[in-house]
Amino acid sequence: MANCASCHGKLELEIENDGNYETTEGTSASNTNTTTVPDDVALNCGCHFHWQCLLDAYQITQCPHCSENIATVSNSGVDEQILCSLHNEGGLQESLDILPLLVEESYLRAYPEERKARAFLEFCREGDVQAVFDLLDDDGEETEADGAEILVPMEIADVLQYQDPLGSLYSGLHIAVTSEKVEVIWLLLLIASGLELHRFPPQVLQAAEQLGADRLFGVHPELLDIRTLKDADGQTAAMLASPSLSRMFDISVLSVTAWKITK
Repeated sequence: MANCASCHGKLELEIENDGNYETTEGTSASNTNTTTVPDDVALNCGCHFHWQCLLDAYQITQCPHCSENIATVSNSGVDEQILCSLHNEGGLQESLDILPLLVEESYLRAYPEERKARAFLEFCREGDVQAVFDLLDDDGEETEADGAEILVPMEIADVLQYQDPLGSLYSGLHIAVTSEKVEVIWLLLLIASGLELHRFPPQVLQAAEQLGADRLFGVHPELLDIRTLKDADGQTAAMLASPSLSRMFDISVLSVTAWKITK
């Protein structure tokens, strides 16, 4: 069995049990507190790494051990990809493109202060209303995401207005609209837009009250109406709404009048 090309350790990882952990094929419970699971990233050059070791040593399109070019061209003939076989506690995934994950991690290493904003975008993409609210409602101190990543304090207006430099300058609203995450759309409109309250469905206002979500637009002077943000192509979130989403929303809910955009 191959060892990690970086640390030379076994391609395994010990994780803490939560008390309800059930072992699966390829895993073993060493004691009541930890479980040993596979942790093997096999690159197309033949080198193997622990996932964290690969992140720590990663070089764009080159294997950090043998320096061989590990990038290939996708089926589209345009985009690069880095295909690997990933064996972890979730099982074996073959021909998995990990380039987006590696690029994301490299970016966060260079700009750790943006980790909170990028977590916000991911929660919008997943449609996790509670996670979006909790992230925005923190007390400004360092917090953890997914139980591990440290989120550096960031002004709430900066989080809400953050636009992804790796993803066409999409805002959280752009992402929620293109992902058709209706509950997140309503939450963002309530918190960070000037949409009149009577335009919100009663159930949305009731859910927001139960969450404790407050309207921040107009309270934070630096917070723009999130509906006015434009992506790299000059499109607002409303312009990206699919026909099915447009049928669910009056399109005027997602957009603002021209004079407000240019004001």
